[in-house]
Amino acid sequence: MMISHLPLRLLAAAITPLLVLHTQAAHCAPAAAAVSAETRLDHISVAVTGKGSPVILIPGLSSPRATWDEVVPALAKSHRVYLVQINGFGGDAPGGNLKPGILDGVVSDLSGYIATNKLGQPAIVGHSLGGLVGLMFAKAHPDQLSRLMVVDSLPFYGMLFGPTATVAMIEPRGRAMRDQMIAQYGKPADTSGTEAVANGLALKPGSRTKVKAWMAAADPRVSGAAMYEDLTTDLRPVMPSITTPITLVYPWDVTNRPEAMVGALYKSAYGTAPHVTYVAVGDSAHFVMLDQPALFQQALETFLTH
Repeated sequence: MMISHLPLRLLAAAITPLLVLHTQAAHCAPAAAAVSAETRLDHISVAVTGKGSPVILIPGLSSPRATWDEVVPALAKSHRVYLVQINGFGGDAPGGNLKPGILDGVVSDLSGYIATNKLGQPAIVGHSLGGLVGLMFAKAHPDQLSRLMVVDSLPFYGMLFGPTATVAMIEPRGRAMRDQMIAQYGKPADTSGTEAVANGLALKPGSRTKVKAWMAAADPRVSGAAMYEDLTTDLRPVMPSITTPITLVYPWDVTNRPEAMVGALYKSAYGTAPHVTYVAVGDSAHFVMLDQPALFQQALETFLTH
């Protein structure tokens, strides 16, 4: 399930519904642009489309590469687009993601893929869990990327519980959620609570429909383990050392996520990093690229050309 960095009003309510998970479903639709055959690695697969300077797109928890369908066709006209999918999401087999160390494994696979394919220093864009992976990558391999866009993701999920939250405080709850999510593998799907979760992650009806389908297609064993790793990863201490230029895109809406409140949270989270640009996208929720594809496309083009 996509719990990473939920809207503030849903945080408490989401703890119980998000324990309800799903059995595996068929593959979600591929990206709208024509893509090459996948390269499958231990923790990820990568599909490629377009020509030009390289950009890598990493979706979030339980999300397939179809997350980027609205922006890939235009992006592929001037960029070689590398569409990552974490094994176990989008109906894919889990590969090496049934063992601990999923996030570190994704970072390692990405580093090897960039080196093997001589991509130089591509731009990287990560949503939610993918944004956390992007930050981890920038810390571990600063010479393998030119810039990083993080879409609605925090360096530590626990910040939503308050400024004094620590990994030790979050870990017991995360462990319990992980174990209950994993226990749903192979059982009949129970969709109670799914509607509320999807409604919090996206504002538009069509966006919510996509999110619900993606949730159902994810392997709960991988979702649970990856969620736990997200919850228990705190990158705040290393933010000052991440010298890669970061563009932070965050959604807001008048009713549930006032811009001033959300902006203050993200500026406190990223304020210690040396080079950060903040981009607020109104009338959107967590899946900014679904709710406001034109505005997100504009932010993406600015990020890649300036």
